[in-house]
Amino acid sequence: MHAKILSAGIIVVHQEGDEWLYLLLRAYNHWDFPKGIVEPGELPLQAAVRETEEETTLTDLHFDWGHGYRETGPGKGGKVARYYLARTGATEVALPVSEELGHPEHDEYRWLTYRQALALLKPHLAEILAWAQAMVEG
Repeated sequence: MHAKILSAGIIVVHQEGDEWLYLLLRAYNHWDFPKGIVEPGELPLQAAVRETEEETTLTDLHFDWGHGYRETGPGKGGKVARYYLARTGATEVALPVSEELGHPEHDEYRWLTYRQALALLKPHLAEILAWAQAMVEG
């Protein structure tokens, strides 16, 4: 049995008029929210904020709905992804070069409506997105 490997990320939302837009990142043909491995001694929320900044340069994050989260079931190698929900007023996103990789971790980013995001996400992430949508709609 594998030890649980925890990664943490943030579903970043931005409000435009009456519509909530979700930030999705693409690596190859896989769409996801900003996330990464929780380092030793780091709290999952700290890791989520750090990873979001590292992957998108976003620092303007407001946890309007508290620090609740949803997790995906264990995937390959026992990896679990924990997602928090945060609002941002910023829409400028950069995909900086990862020092480890020598290139950006992601190939593309998009701000998408719930329906657009749902169409790109795999089923385990669609459940996380549905939770976020229920939260933002109150």
